[in-house]
This record gives sequence, C-alpha cells and structure tokens, in this order.
Amino acid sequence: MSLRVILMAAAALGLAGAPLPAQPQSQPKAPPGATAARPAIAPDQAALILRTLRAAGGEAIEPDAPELDRIQALLASPDPARRQDGAERLRRQAIAYARAEHGLRLAPGKFLRAWGLRPAPYDAAGEFDRALADGRLTAWLAAQPPPFAAYRRLVLAYGRYREISAQGGWPKVPAGPSLRPGAEGPRVAALRRRLAAEDGTAPSGPQAEAFDEGLAQAVMRAQARYGLTTDGVAGPATLAALNVTADERLMQIRANLERWRWVPRYLSPDRVEVNIAAAMAVEYEAGAPALTTRLVVGRPSWPTPSFRDAIESIVFHPPWNVPPSIAAKEVWPKIRRIPGYMKRERFVVRPNGQLQQLPGPKSALGLVKFNLPNPYGVYLHDTPSKSLFAKDFRAQSHGCMRVEKPVELAKRLLRDDPAWPESRIDEVLASDGPTLEVRLTRPVPVYVFYWTVLSDEQGQVGFRQDVYGWDKRLMAAL
Repeated sequence: MSLRVILMAAAALGLAGAPLPAQPQSQPKAPPGATAARPAIAPDQAALILRTLRAAGGEAIEPDAPELDRIQALLASPDPARRQDGAERLRRQAIAYARAEHGLRLAPGKFLRAWGLRPAPYDAAGEFDRALADGRLTAWLAAQPPPFAAYRRLVLAYGRYREISAQGGWPKVPAGPSLRPGAEGPRVAALRRRLAAEDGTAPSGPQAEAFDEGLAQAVMRAQARYGLTTDGVAGPATLAALNVTADERLMQIRANLERWRWVPRYLSPDRVEVNIAAAMAVEYEAGAPALTTRLVVGRPSWPTPSFRDAIESIVFHPPWNVPPSIAAKEVWPKIRRIPGYMKRERFVVRPNGQLQQLPGPKSALGLVKFNLPNPYGVYLHDTPSKSLFAKDFRAQSHGCMRVEKPVELAKRLLRDDPAWPESRIDEVLASDGPTLEVRLTRPVPVYVFYWTVLSDEQGQVGFRQDVYGWDKRLMAAL
C-alpha cells in the first residue's frame, strides 16, 4: 500500500467540523521576524513532504514538479544558505498544498453567487508550523484531504480516467438511428468498443457487429451510470452521453474533486443531501441513507443554488406567494390572456400587492412545503405535476426543489415528535386545510450539492449532465 493511500485513509479519522463562512478567507500574513522562530524541517520530514507533494497529482492538485526538483537539490546542498532557501521553498509548497486540499485555490471573487457552499477558512501556514513544532507532521499531512469515502472513491476514478485519457480516450459511436437488439453493422461494433472502454464486463467476440442480449445488458449498465432510462436501447440521449470525450469526463472529475474540498469536514449524521445535477435527494438517519427521492430542480435559466442550511418547519396545505419575477413574466400574462384563469387557479392579490395562490389541489406547492431559510429564497416542496418525476431530465423548476415523496419525507422528519404520529399527518393531509406550520423539535441540516460525477463502493463511476455548465466554469476559474 502506498504512503499516499495510507495518508488518505487516515484522513477519515477524528476530524472535527467547522462553520461554513460566507466567503473563503485569505491567510493571515506572518509578522516581521517570524521566519527565525519557525521550527526547522528535519531531513526525514522534508522527504515526507516532498513525497506527499509529488503524489498530489493523483488528486488533481498538480504539483510544481520543476520547483520540487529545485527544492530537493537545494536541501541536498552542503551550503547552509542554500539548504535554508530550500526549506523556505518547501514550506511555501506545503502551505499551498494544504490550502488546495481545503478548497482555497479559487479566489473569493471567482465564486458564482449560486455557489453558496464554500470552503471554510483555514490557517494553513500556522497549522503547518504548529504540526512541525509538535511533531505531528505525518498526522497533519494525513488530515489534509477531505475525510469522505466518496472523495477517496473519486480519487481512484480520477486515476482510472486519467489513464484512459492518456491512452487516447475512447472511440465515438457514429451518428445514426437508435441501436437496439437485432441491429447489425459497424455502428454496433463501435458501440461495443465504446462500452468496453468503461465497462470491463462488456461482451466482445466474433459477433462484434451484432446487437445481442449481452450488448443490451452493457447498454443498460451504461444508462444506469448516466442516470438514464435503462431500456437497453442506445437512443439519442444514451449516444450523446457515450460520445462525451474522455478528456471532458476527466475535467468533470477534476471539478467534482474541487467541490468536495468545499464541503464542511463534518456532516451531521441526521441530514438531507440534495444532488442538483442528479435531481435526487437522500435523507440520512445516524449517517445511513433512510429515504431516497427524485426531485425536480431549477432549469438552466433558473438554477438551484448550492448551499447549506436546515429545515426548521414543515407547512401542510401551504399557499404560494408568487415571487415578483415569476408573477411579472409568467402568471400575470396568463391572467390577462386567459379568461377565468385567475379564479380557476385560485390566485388572489393580498392587500400588500402580493400575488398569492391559495392552498388546494392545484397549488404549485402541493400539500407540503419544507421551510429552510437561505439567502436564495428556495426550498423543498410537493407539486401537483407528478409526471415530471418520470423524466430523465428534471431541471424544470424556477429554482426550488420539488419532491417526489414529500409525505414520506415529512413523516421521516417528524418521526421523533410524539405530537405528530404518521396517522395525524395522514389525517391533516386528507383534509381541506387550513394551512398548518409545524416546527421541528430539532432543525435538520440540508446540504445542496452539485455532483456531476458519482462513484459507488463497487468502483462504478457514473456521470450526470453538467446542466448548469458549472464544471466548465469552475475549471476555467481555476
């Protein structure tokens, strides 16, 4: 087992969390004369730091190889001044590495407003010096990468896809009609070769140009990895996903590794995690998934932001206070154009001028709303438009997150409140109202992520569409 693997495994142990700031903070400057007070770097410590820095490329933190070579030469010099120069250079490189592992490579001004989940401040210079002084360098280096199994799996995926890219990537499947069982020809052979590049169990053999059952199963596995309907037919959406280049997939992995470095080092064991790119949410109890539900998230023109907050209350039979922008662009034009629309859809104008849709079966918020205060004004809620959950592409809202299983989620969040057994929730929802807000006995943290790459315990790597273009924006900003 390599030193890097040992360091990453150790990183999962005993890390405390930190509050998330509004913006990443710059490092404090060392006071004058601080250089002389810094602890010296012993030769074995320097060797460990250099090995760690050279291995950082495996996490898409590319080391400055020429500078590391210079540092190594300086440290080996018989001249004390040159050795001191090498030690100072090594310290700067170690600090830069630690900042990168904590997500601090991107300047605060480069963050989009919608990227509300941002890295916590970290005094890399001070922590490095203290680790040296206290003899904790090995443990300190081990604690730098994010302490999540999902991050470590993504690092392994990065290494695999980097090798694929270095070997020239994979072949494209030529344009044409959908490929399905029974089809034959060179396009089928190309499909077979393309699938084999990512799926080691994809079939091969003398029937390369025949679309047989084994190939259909390989197509279905690919569709599952890409979050598509698993029908075994290589249609337009499947072919489009397969024809994304290996270099582009590698770029996505790099972007997702960077976002993992923005995640708080501690995640509450009882929480809700949203993945905008996959349009899915998972509710966790004691660190284990308890409920998984599909979502409808913001369309590209109204993206759902990435942020962290907490569900504080649940509203049954909620009214919808129409945001002014939606009212002006969509609702008022329909009211003026369609006779009876306002009454039929139960819209009213409140004394303050607020356009509101009353609770009811046609309410845009459905029967349940989950309140979580945040600067973006978005939340989770039910919807009467259930058919949208059957679609592969579910980025179709105005930014809020519509929940396929809102009643089940409400029951999960209220499970510890003796005043709200499941039978009472069912009774309230079966009634015609009135609007009722129930505060949770303990707010439940919500983390809204944007993961376009997923890797499971079996090593299967899945990709989702970069629907907002955030992967490309992030890599360009870096």
